[in-house]
Amino acid sequence: MHYFAAHHVGLSLPGAQKNIPWEVQRYDGWYNNLQHHSRGSVGSRFLRLLPANYADGVYQALQEPHVPNARQLSNTVAQGPSGLPSKRNTTVLAVFFGFHVLSDILGTEKPGCPAEFLNIHIPEGDPVFDPAGTGDVVLPFQRIHWALETGQSPNSPREQTNEVTGWLDGSSIYGPSHSWSDALRNFSNGQLASGPGGHVPRETDGKVPMWKALDPSTGQGGPRGIYDLGNAWGNENLFLQAMSIAWFRYHNYLASELAKNHPSWSDEDIFQHARKRVIATFQSIVLYEWLPALLGTPVQDYTGYQQHMDPSLSPEFVAAARIFLATMVPPGAYKRDPKCHLRNVSNSGGPFPVVRLCNSYWSREQEDVDDLLLGMSSQIAEREDSIVVEDLQDYWYGPLKYSRTDYVASWLQRGRDLGLPTYNQARERFGLKPLQDWTKLDPHSQQKVLEVAALYANNTARLELIPGGMLEDDSPLFRTIILDQFVRLRDGDRFWFENIKNGLFTAKEVEEIRNTTFRDVLAAVTYSQQAELQNSVFVWSNGDPCPQPQQLTAQLLANCTPMTVLDYFEGSGAGFGIIIIVLCCLPLVSLFVAWIIAILRERDFKKLQKQKKASVRREVTGEAIQGEWHGPKTDSSLVYIQLQADKVLKVLDGRGLVLRCVSLKAQQKVEVILSSNKGNKALLLKSPKEYDLVLFFSEEAERSSFFGKLQDYLKTNCLELHVSEMKEQSLLKRAVTQEQRRRILETFFRHLFAQMLDIDKTDAGELNFESSQKAKESLTCELSRAEFAEALGLKANSMFVDSMFSLADKDGNGYISFREFLDILVVFMKGSSEEKSKLMFRMYDIDENGFLSKEEFLRMLRSFIEISNNCLSREQAEQVTESMFQVSGFQDRDELTWEDFHYMLRDHDNELRLTQLCIKGQAVCSAVQGGRPKSRHCSLTHRPGGSCILNLLFFFYTRANQYQLHLYTEAQRKKYQQNRVQQKIQEFKRFIENYRRHIVCVVLFSAITTGLFVERAYYYAFASPSTGITQTTFVGIIISRGSAACISFMYSYILLTMCRNLITILRETFLNCYIPFDAAVDFHRWIAMAALVFSVLHTAGHLVNVYIFSVTPLSVLSCLFSSVFMNDGSQLPQKYYWWFFQTIPGMTGVLLLILLAVMYVFATHHFRRVSFQAFWITHHLYVLLYVLVIIHGSYALIQQPRFHIYFIIPALIYGADKLLSLSRKKVEISVLKAELLPSGVTHLRFQRPQDFDYKSGQWVRIACMALGTSEYHPFTLTSAPHEDTLSLHIRAVGPWTTRLRELYSPESLALIGKLPKLYLDGPFGEGHQEWHKFEVSVLVGGGIGVTPFASILKDLVFKSSINSKLMCKKIYFIWVTRTQRQFEWLADIIREVEEADRNELVSVHIYITQLAEKFDLRTTMLYICERHFQKVLNKSLFTGLRSITHFGRPPFVPFFDSLQEVHPEVHKIGVFSCGPPGMTKSVEKACQQLNKKDQAYFAHHYENF
Repeated sequence: MHYFAAHHVGLSLPGAQKNIPWEVQRYDGWYNNLQHHSRGSVGSRFLRLLPANYADGVYQALQEPHVPNARQLSNTVAQGPSGLPSKRNTTVLAVFFGFHVLSDILGTEKPGCPAEFLNIHIPEGDPVFDPAGTGDVVLPFQRIHWALETGQSPNSPREQTNEVTGWLDGSSIYGPSHSWSDALRNFSNGQLASGPGGHVPRETDGKVPMWKALDPSTGQGGPRGIYDLGNAWGNENLFLQAMSIAWFRYHNYLASELAKNHPSWSDEDIFQHARKRVIATFQSIVLYEWLPALLGTPVQDYTGYQQHMDPSLSPEFVAAARIFLATMVPPGAYKRDPKCHLRNVSNSGGPFPVVRLCNSYWSREQEDVDDLLLGMSSQIAEREDSIVVEDLQDYWYGPLKYSRTDYVASWLQRGRDLGLPTYNQARERFGLKPLQDWTKLDPHSQQKVLEVAALYANNTARLELIPGGMLEDDSPLFRTIILDQFVRLRDGDRFWFENIKNGLFTAKEVEEIRNTTFRDVLAAVTYSQQAELQNSVFVWSNGDPCPQPQQLTAQLLANCTPMTVLDYFEGSGAGFGIIIIVLCCLPLVSLFVAWIIAILRERDFKKLQKQKKASVRREVTGEAIQGEWHGPKTDSSLVYIQLQADKVLKVLDGRGLVLRCVSLKAQQKVEVILSSNKGNKALLLKSPKEYDLVLFFSEEAERSSFFGKLQDYLKTNCLELHVSEMKEQSLLKRAVTQEQRRRILETFFRHLFAQMLDIDKTDAGELNFESSQKAKESLTCELSRAEFAEALGLKANSMFVDSMFSLADKDGNGYISFREFLDILVVFMKGSSEEKSKLMFRMYDIDENGFLSKEEFLRMLRSFIEISNNCLSREQAEQVTESMFQVSGFQDRDELTWEDFHYMLRDHDNELRLTQLCIKGQAVCSAVQGGRPKSRHCSLTHRPGGSCILNLLFFFYTRANQYQLHLYTEAQRKKYQQNRVQQKIQEFKRFIENYRRHIVCVVLFSAITTGLFVERAYYYAFASPSTGITQTTFVGIIISRGSAACISFMYSYILLTMCRNLITILRETFLNCYIPFDAAVDFHRWIAMAALVFSVLHTAGHLVNVYIFSVTPLSVLSCLFSSVFMNDGSQLPQKYYWWFFQTIPGMTGVLLLILLAVMYVFATHHFRRVSFQAFWITHHLYVLLYVLVIIHGSYALIQQPRFHIYFIIPALIYGADKLLSLSRKKVEISVLKAELLPSGVTHLRFQRPQDFDYKSGQWVRIACMALGTSEYHPFTLTSAPHEDTLSLHIRAVGPWTTRLRELYSPESLALIGKLPKLYLDGPFGEGHQEWHKFEVSVLVGGGIGVTPFASILKDLVFKSSINSKLMCKKIYFIWVTRTQRQFEWLADIIREVEEADRNELVSVHIYITQLAEKFDLRTTMLYICERHFQKVLNKSLFTGLRSITHFGRPPFVPFFDSLQEVHPEVHKIGVFSCGPPGMTKSVEKACQQLNKKDQAYFAHHYENF
């Protein structure tokens, strides 16, 4: 062997040069033809010799019923017995050498993109693929790659492309590209890189795109056992792999010999000389040795290079060559050594040492290449007929998830995919007579021919090329097609070795190459000698060495591994479900975190409040007790016990506030029970007419100390002590808890009212249903003073309670019995106005002399005023008393009789008649007829979880309950009555009128969003470039891409709603007439919620996509995501978790969901109020959100990034707006004055920056770095635009505002030494600043919500003082407050307005809501006094203002209704409200109700805090 090789090389290259004087042939086939540069190159089209035969003439392949079922046709044509030898004694080596030759010039394995399928439907009951007879087995078959510019019209039908070079240029050895070739080399001595031992190529490491399909017999995959070769499919089976390895060895052997003979040559010199010689040898063997042996026909002599010859491969050749060789493939191959000894084959499973073909596809097991080549060289192939062995016809390696498929059926489908002409068309093209008679097709297989004819309806014109060529006797059509193609390849190849003009070889070298056979190659690369091989290794003749034992048949060999079906999603269901659950739980996790933070913030806030309270806590004297027990499932609290001298035990909390008083006056014997176990820590003090006192001590010594002091105290007060002991559990059961006492009193009140009002006893709670003990306790129950006060909703030490209790307690025992309470109720429920006034007279006739002195009258008045937090001084009360005496004509008297007292109330007889006794809780019904109350049956219902007493309110159901003061009665006109339908129409019209700008903006924004969704959905469904992704995941891609466009638009343009400075400027322009800038925050929330919905849709769409992609084969994924996946034949897609956590879109998508869950949860109203700092921090994550969104889309997994299209403009506008705010935030503002006002209000007056222009009603954002945080909080300015300074009134309702109040407290300022500075951002506009644009404006402020109106009223005062022209003709200011003391600073502003308002421009109405019900006894008397004070002194009894003061909540509907009457000429009234949501909703409902009428229209603008 070595002698021959050395001699051969020496002769062939006698004058080799260091340089390379010839034109080196390109690896990719380009520029072989200098006129048509791309001919034969990688990616070039096949050359159609005949018109394409497609169903539509363009690209749609013929399918059933136009052509027979591929599997059925395969069974009919290709089935038959194996074991018939080749007619020409062609060896198996020639057959697989032929497949190697095809791999050098033909690459049709690459699937087309987008993926298209011509699936093979398996007939029901197929013994191989459908043994169960289900009839639903479908073998996938994917169409191959085509030129995308073709297949658009009948003039340009689809043309497939060749993925390797179309020249016999050794691309199967060196690769179809320069980079591929470089990857195969080791760049040392011109060698190709080899594995251990140097006899085989190295295993692939991913640098070379080798095909790595799964072994269908074992299921093995991966790179092990896959060698780096010039052809990606070179490892398809062990026999083709052996051919590739033989040529690999031949190159390295030539290179090593050249290196020995020419040591000065470089690696490139050696490699190119060896490559040139290998390619030439390969060309010579193919054309002049292999092809004649295969076809049995000699090849005409070479006449020279023909430049105009088109050597491109034809689709007819592609099919003919593959099928012709397939009919000759045996079921296996022998292995032998040079001495003709057969080699054992591992796992052969049969009596012969044969490598079974069906179990060698993509095998990772290594076989001895030398033995396999020698065995194939002496083994005769199958006969050249239509029969294909079952290893191909039934057990060819399968596509996608099927491990097996039908080779013949697949190539039948491939022929239809290629658009092959019919059999007769092809015969005519190659000079053969067309078939007219079926019987002449194959005289030796008439039955088979007739079966095929039946499939084609006996129409020879319909017979396809492949089955027709297979059925031919000796395959003349196939042989003609193959010979024509190879001759064209030779003659049209400029680099053909026989072309002397290309400068590759001399004539002598050409002769040497022509004399080199494949026998010489095998002798050079194996351990056999030439004598051990026949002269032509492609044909075996009698007398040649090493004859085969016998012709192989499938029955003698091991069985083929049956088909299996892969489940790509196997084992992934649980994990995928868990990920979905986790994603769904992200909001819950965020909610839990927010809840924890809220708890911590509330705890810190309570600590802050406790610290604040601790600063004013006084020293508490008394016995400190570890805890008072209130009942099961309740916490104990630290208490102090004071033993008072008047037989009273006071229970105080840590701040010294009295929690309860235990009176011992009515007891002669005091019962105390001590616990006798668990450390002897409990003590029970029985209180017969109240709930018991249960105390727990830290240890027994403390209890003993307290008990000793209690004994001494009782002895001093002459009280008998009865002591007993029992176990702690029994002691607790014996104790009457506060809850048990509440239930007893509940029964007390229920039956009290049932007896009073004749209520159904079952509704009241029938006593029979209760135990006798409970009934007795209820009927004998007596109310203490504290319980009586609680029932009235007052403090136990109030004068009213003292007077009423003294009147009701007839026996003077300090308690009110059932009967005593009933007597009082009779007067209030059924008494006349005289009886009620007499009752009040007796209540305050303290000395019971029948006269009411001025002092007693003053006491009565002050007891009424107690419920308004004693807002009147004694002097004011005396002034009211004197004025009331004077108006009634009693100015000369010092005391009044009952008649005088009743006369004094003469003007308010109706109110007095409707007076009740108000008891907290639910209502008891009564009716009035003819002005007299008349009881009727009414149901009492029990409200679970009420206060300690059954709180009931009984009142009269009369029109007086709806009584409100009609403020404006000057103008009256007839109202236009409308029916219900007209009212609804009017309401709808007014709604449109009020919210027309909002509706237009929402509709426009929604239309744009919908349009974007529809456009993207339509694009991917029908109009997108055909990538196949829509066919793969139709629903998922439409939802995900449509929602992605909406998200991009919404998340971009939501920035505009955050441009506060821009909004403030634009709302002063004409655009405010078309865009509701005041609703920017609401629009921001609306966009955010809509974006959240689309984000969920986007996620749902991608969940569908991930599932589908996880079960989609790699061949399809490589089409969909060509930049991510490369189809290497493994077919196994990435698992679901790869999409979630190993891709940039997946990871950023998960992070975005986490981010959104955090931002949205912390932005909810509750958590925003509880922890504004958490909201502030999490909402500033929007920067990260936009970064992730940009990264999320930049990966261009499905489409090119589009987010920037929507984002750039809003981002630039928002950036400019933010820069403006940042420029202001950097400036520190000096605080000039800080004042702590009542009700937790902090008044800050600070420096006004230069060029700070604002309007009344606008707001700013401030930050205080002294608090250790940079968060900004919004507050409305209470200063007026004309003032030199700015002022804010900030109520301490949360941690930040509370800490701010503490910071500016006198104590903190004393430590700091100066007023901490602020950072200011603003001003920003809102709807309240438009108050002056209406002829009539109504300002409604609740609580701290009056701050914008403080600025407006100040501004109004100033403009009035300078006679500024105002469009507004009348302003009504409604101030709703719990007490007028709550915001006394506003009263000063109102007083200034009253003084400056000479034209009565402003009308102020104050509603104090802390007072009791309108017709409660106390409120009635208070109402009488207020009206009297207003009448006499023209100012309010409570506020000292001329403004009208009302008790209770404002009646917005009657109030607004009266405005329509007072201002009939006004068509539009502006209503501006600011306060708690409940109040603004009430105002909104009132406006909506009145807008149903065809009168003045109420335009409502509101802000909540």
